[in-house]
Amino acid sequence: MKAVFGKRIYTGEDAIENSYVAFEDGNIVSVSADKPDCEIIGEYEVITPAFIDAHSHIGMERAGEPSEDGDVNEQMESIMFESDALDAIQMDDKSFADSVENGILYSCVLPGSGNIIGGRAVVVRNYAKNTEQAFIKYSGIKSAFGYNPKSTTDWKGARPSTRMGSVALFRTALKKAQKTMKLLEMDKKNINEIEPQEEIIIKLLKREERLRVHVHKEDDISALIRMRDEFNLNIAVEHTCDVNSQRAYEMLKQRGIPVVYGPVDGFAYKVELKHENWRNIEHLLKSGVRFGLMTDHPVILQRMLLYQLRYFLRFGLSKSECIKIITKNNAEILGINDVLGTITERKKASLVCWNGDPFDMSAFPVSVIAEGKAIL
Repeated sequence: MKAVFGKRIYTGEDAIENSYVAFEDGNIVSVSADKPDCEIIGEYEVITPAFIDAHSHIGMERAGEPSEDGDVNEQMESIMFESDALDAIQMDDKSFADSVENGILYSCVLPGSGNIIGGRAVVVRNYAKNTEQAFIKYSGIKSAFGYNPKSTTDWKGARPSTRMGSVALFRTALKKAQKTMKLLEMDKKNINEIEPQEEIIIKLLKREERLRVHVHKEDDISALIRMRDEFNLNIAVEHTCDVNSQRAYEMLKQRGIPVVYGPVDGFAYKVELKHENWRNIEHLLKSGVRFGLMTDHPVILQRMLLYQLRYFLRFGLSKSECIKIITKNNAEILGINDVLGTITERKKASLVCWNGDPFDMSAFPVSVIAEGKAIL
């Protein structure tokens, strides 16, 4: 067993002072003010949980490579349920190392938003050597509403030119799968007779898979909610940067739909983002909707995840509450809160040890521990 000491520890829930985090076999054994009977491998000003980016394209859109080498959007068809982000990630993307030295040890990597259905999202370890070691779990199916899928008419396959066309193609796929489900229930069809894509859609209809939906504007959220209510889908809403009132967030809260917000500080490069502003965070907070935070790397470089929190501080959140957004909140939305997100017993010993307050511009991680092993 080993331990680290922190003058202040942001646990992902709150803050405690002058305490030890002891760990063994990659897991936290205890968090206590009492000194444990083991080797103390370091004493630090501040300790935080490892940060988690809940939505990124790291490893798919890679630093130092031309854009045509990127693997974010498959252009062969607009509905790609069987695509898997894990098959596109390259762990030699140097952005992973940049993230690790800034305390971001975990990413949810999703296909891009050029397709109505982009494929499967995956949670990975940023510090792994290859995707086999990086894989933690899958975390939903990527979908896109709004401007992006209707802007790709020059790509291959059936492509929408309007928002209503995007929704119509998706609704048709869902209705077809509903009919297949009924045939299966009536023993008029065997599971081995249906297409792999329909198997995935059926899992969505049974709420066994979560739909992770790219959407920015309030009326696109309304369209998504209509579809959610029609088909009883399990969804998470991603982005919402153009939302500049509480109404949309209140609708989402009412239905228990979480938001992965951001990126904050991104350039408003399309009309769909004409209302984008850091002040919109106030509507998110006042609504009470459950939310996490993304970088959408490389839109915002993943290593800048923490720095987006400065705006949340301006709206009255404490430092502990801000750290919670990119640790516990993100872990809960991604379904990995059983092993990550807080510094508590039995969770993975993934810790970031700082030479000062993380919100101080002069502070930086001086040690990073990934599941019990020092990697920085």
